[in-house]
Amino acid sequence: MATRLAVTDTKLAIVTEDLWRVYKIGNNIEVQALRGLNLEIEPGHFIALKGRSGSGKTTLLNCLSGLDRPTSGSARVLGYDLSEMNDRQLTRWRREQLGFIFQSFGLLPTLSAYENVELMLRIKGAPARERHKRAMYCLDLVGLRKWADHRPYELSGGQQQRVAIARSLANEPRLMLADEPTGELDSETAREILGLFQTIVDEEQITMLMASHDPLVDDYVDMILQLKDGQLAT
Repeated sequence: MATRLAVTDTKLAIVTEDLWRVYKIGNNIEVQALRGLNLEIEPGHFIALKGRSGSGKTTLLNCLSGLDRPTSGSARVLGYDLSEMNDRQLTRWRREQLGFIFQSFGLLPTLSAYENVELMLRIKGAPARERHKRAMYCLDLVGLRKWADHRPYELSGGQQQRVAIARSLANEPRLMLADEPTGELDSETAREILGLFQTIVDEEQITMLMASHDPLVDDYVDMILQLKDGQLAT
């Protein structure tokens, strides 16, 4: 029987308290990627996480998704204290609660757009009719129903990112984490993707935290959080 995960707080989507992540490199060399970070994010918002390379953006996303463990401090995400979950529980939690979008798209090249999206529902164990309905809904949402049978190499960069977004939505996540999702797109396509993110946050009632260097994001997000040397800049 699967262990039931304990919900500690549901008022905030993300809460970190004195979050540290320190990496040890070589002979006693320490890199402080996160330095006592305190953060609160309310649900249903589109948030940009900005800062120079090395400021801790990706490390924070990894700690909030349970892909990395903080050195000290706590992270509560969607009401769950990540420190109380083992690796198996974290894997199940990510599959059921989170969506991920990356700069490199990460699509499987031998699968069609539809199959890339539907695969997430197969992993979840959803029945065939539900898989088809949800996969087509997600492709509709990103404007790619007509391209459902196309493989990634037959799609533009913007279309591939839309497939990646549809895939991240397949399991109806409550939180989406995006790491430089417009980094490989031209300005016009980036604006289209950012506008799509706005629509998804509003229509799907989810929270989105996006790490980005792109100045275009400023026009689309509800809030900008600036990271500097592993801390929130004031």
